[in-house]
Amino acid sequence: MSARLFAVMLALGLSLLAGNAEAGKRPVSNVKVTGVVNLNQATAKELDMLPGVGPKAVQAILAFREQHKFNRIEELVKVKGFGKKRFSKLKPYLTVAGETTIQAEKPEKPGGKEEHASAEAH
Repeated sequence: MSARLFAVMLALGLSLLAGNAEAGKRPVSNVKVTGVVNLNQATAKELDMLPGVGPKAVQAILAFREQHKFNRIEELVKVKGFGKKRFSKLKPYLTVAGETTIQAEKPEKPGGKEEHASAEAH
């Protein structure tokens, strides 16, 4: 095999591996999140709107919640996959009392109109 063919195959293989490594991750978007999520009452869809929280983490929260009521938002660190660093990023969006009010706002479009998505609209 020629060195050139080997280099092409190697590059192709590495790009395929990189693609598979990223396949399980959610795409990064410019969605702005406002409001809060009540850890004791939020639906899976509402929890999924939290920045950096995907389906696996949502299921972990729901499973924990079936066994334990959240008395304080800090108890989220007891859920598998949530450490202090991740909690500190989510803290502004968490509550254990009141209504869930989380909304995701897409960035303004060139025409000057913003798109809004709330958990109720999904």
